[in-house]
Amino acid sequence: MAIALFIRHQALPGKRDEVRQVWEKFVKPRANANPAHQAYFYCYDESDADVIMVYQQYPDATSASEFMKGSWYSDYLNEVGQFIAMPPHVTTAKVIWAKGP
Repeated sequence: MAIALFIRHQALPGKRDEVRQVWEKFVKPRANANPAHQAYFYCYDESDADVIMVYQQYPDATSASEFMKGSWYSDYLNEVGQFIAMPPHVTTAKVIWAKGP
């Protein structure tokens, strides 16, 4: 059964684009190359100029946890840490139904 991650990032005031630049450097190329990512959406919240919402879908929980085990992930956290107000809020959900490509 597929696993979905809903992630809410709270950037420091006015620093959302800086968070995105760090994400584009570390996460985007790895997510793009990761066959276990069934879906990945990186979105700007339209009601809060400092919030980023991310949706990721994996075939299983193991695939989700494996993605963040690379040595690059700690580098990402260190660099993005200067632009975020708090750790991300992550919700994991079991996918019951999905419409996809």
